[in-house]
Amino acid sequence: MKKLLLACVLLIVPYAFSSNSITILIDPGHGGKDPGHLSRVKGLLPEKDLNLLIAKKLGHYFEYNLTHVNVLYTRTDDSYPTLRERVNMANSKNVNYMISIHCNGSDNTSAYGTETHIHNYDSKSSYKWALAIEKQFRTRAGRKSRGVKTGNDIGHSIQILKETKMPTVLVECGFLTNTSEANYLNTSYGQEIIASAIFRATREFIKQKHKDINFTPPSKQVSNTSTGGVKYKVQIMSSIDPLEVNIEEFKRLKYKVERVKVNSKSMYKYKYYIGPFDTKKVAKKAQKSVQSKGYKDAYIIQFE
Repeated sequence: MKKLLLACVLLIVPYAFSSNSITILIDPGHGGKDPGHLSRVKGLLPEKDLNLLIAKKLGHYFEYNLTHVNVLYTRTDDSYPTLRERVNMANSKNVNYMISIHCNGSDNTSAYGTETHIHNYDSKSSYKWALAIEKQFRTRAGRKSRGVKTGNDIGHSIQILKETKMPTVLVECGFLTNTSEANYLNTSYGQEIIASAIFRATREFIKQKHKDINFTPPSKQVSNTSTGGVKYKVQIMSSIDPLEVNIEEFKRLKYKVERVKVNSKSMYKYKYYIGPFDTKKVAKKAQKSVQSKGYKDAYIIQFE
């Protein structure tokens, strides 16, 4: 197992990183022989699989939306790196930040919501990062935030939080023992929303920490063809996996949602629009409407 892990790491780790960049290690918790928490609903994925799906979506958000960020993973398949191997990977690869992705569980089936764990409050950077993540879960993703937790709060320390040398957080994305939350986390939509919330918080955090690095990629223009002159659409989101346009989260927007598959080297093959609108003023009104319902990053696209 250790040889397989090392082979995987060599495939995704460059020999050297630029000093004008940062490296984030994403750790999908559990894996292999360790399934993590299990849902009470038959047919739903175990924690180890959900952790990996969310982790990969998060990594793609970093790679597609930021420059000067190198993304590494402790695992990219159903393998089981030990906690010691995960810590050693973080400490030996010049990693700037580490984030571990998990799903929660409880004997209390009514428990639900997100948590972000740090070792203790002396880890000031980790604490600031964790606060940003929970804020995004609460205000942008529409999830219940249970707040930031330390080893003292849960009654024991967590090895990857205690022994890593860089700011590290562990995110509990929801409770698989809660039927409603388990169902949500088993949808592509839920995984996208969770990953995007973690991404937005991390983007804000690293921009504040590294003001000398320009993380913003060149503008990406989207052109569409149409007859009848200039029109406008509002892009509300993009995704790796196709989302059905009749899901409840789209229905509440009160606009018809269009899904478009695009030819791109990015992992984000699907884009979602409302419109078209005849004037920019009308499109702006629609943009504000969908932003007020949680799609804060919605933006207007002009096409002819």
